[in-house]
Amino acid sequence: MVDETARACPECGVFASRVKGPATTRPRDLPYGGSGLEFFRHKRRWWCGEALCPRKSFTEQIEEIPAGARLTGRLRAWGGRRVRDAGSTVVQAARDLGLSWPVVMDAFRVAAREVAEAPLPRVGVLGIDGTRRGRTRWEQDPDTGKWKLVRDRWHTGFVDALGAGGRLGQVEGRAAADVLAWLSTTPLTWRKNIRYVAIDMSATYRAAIRTGLPGAVIVVDHFHVVQLANKMLSTVRRRTTAEIRGRRGRATDPEWKARRRLLRNREDLTDKQFATMWNALLDEGPISRRLLTAWIAKESLRTLLALARTGADRHQVGHARWKFLTWCADSDIPEAVTPATTVDRWWPETAAFIDTGHSNAKSEGINRVIKLVARNAFGSATPTTNAYAHAASPHAEPADTSAPPNFEDPR
Repeated sequence: MVDETARACPECGVFASRVKGPATTRPRDLPYGGSGLEFFRHKRRWWCGEALCPRKSFTEQIEEIPAGARLTGRLRAWGGRRVRDAGSTVVQAARDLGLSWPVVMDAFRVAAREVAEAPLPRVGVLGIDGTRRGRTRWEQDPDTGKWKLVRDRWHTGFVDALGAGGRLGQVEGRAAADVLAWLSTTPLTWRKNIRYVAIDMSATYRAAIRTGLPGAVIVVDHFHVVQLANKMLSTVRRRTTAEIRGRRGRATDPEWKARRRLLRNREDLTDKQFATMWNALLDEGPISRRLLTAWIAKESLRTLLALARTGADRHQVGHARWKFLTWCADSDIPEAVTPATTVDRWWPETAAFIDTGHSNAKSEGINRVIKLVARNAFGSATPTTNAYAHAASPHAEPADTSAPPNFEDPR
């Protein structure tokens, strides 16, 4: 017997010295390769030496294999880690390991609690992003008759955008109060270490960061800026086709054929592809003029971002920015005003990304995994809050969103 504590009586704790007899158990263990592993455990029965102990005899037990256990501890733990770390569903993990659904689910709760109760790692760049999960649920107050939001389909996630901390927390909702509620559960010293916060162009998140993390610099990835220009170009194409042709686009329309090439970068198109696309579009009259104006706006924005990223003189960057804003304002295209206004309002945050290179790519990647796991759950419609939602660190407590959060050190 390797572990001497195994002969301690589980009732009174006295170490036994008299053996009652041998015993053999066959708990199920992890499979070995593609085949199962038959595990035998030979142990002894002991007489308890304490006269006042109500338990007269007992069998040896260790933490890995308690008395009466039919499964080893590592088999249970592996089932929980399959769900927690590998993104497997509970059903699939149970099927692969030959376990029942309740056993794997209980093991996952234990594995998730290990992560939820772990202290927050030191974070220099925090990523904040929202994702949709489930459906919004409202309930009517029987006394007042007013409707109250019970469950929000939007969740806000917090990610270590630069290090290896991964998902730090998640709360239901995407309002500024929801972000501040989670930040209020973190230590003041931890918040002071955050130098940058990467988000998409969300005014709600920006307002929450300025309140909860006043010393952090907000960063907006230029991916979202270019995406906004591409959406503008596609909207102009669809609206122009509907107004001039009186219908939706068809496969025979030149603008519909060029819908993908219009969104590609100019440097990614060969001269032949570029000439073929615009030679066909220029014969369409008003349609081609609007598309050309919107396309120039999109490429002007990309030129502005490219100049800023290459470290050009600030006067060159300012001139390119002025050209983009002026072109959109004089274009007579309503859709072009939106990206111009957005870029103008978010230019300090965009410039911060150009200077630092920090982005919220990790937030987007983790949200994609969350949606993938939700699909694997085959339509489970209960959007349970992430295991990190209310306990990101040992000192964290459920936040009271009815009152303003306290940003003093909770310790």
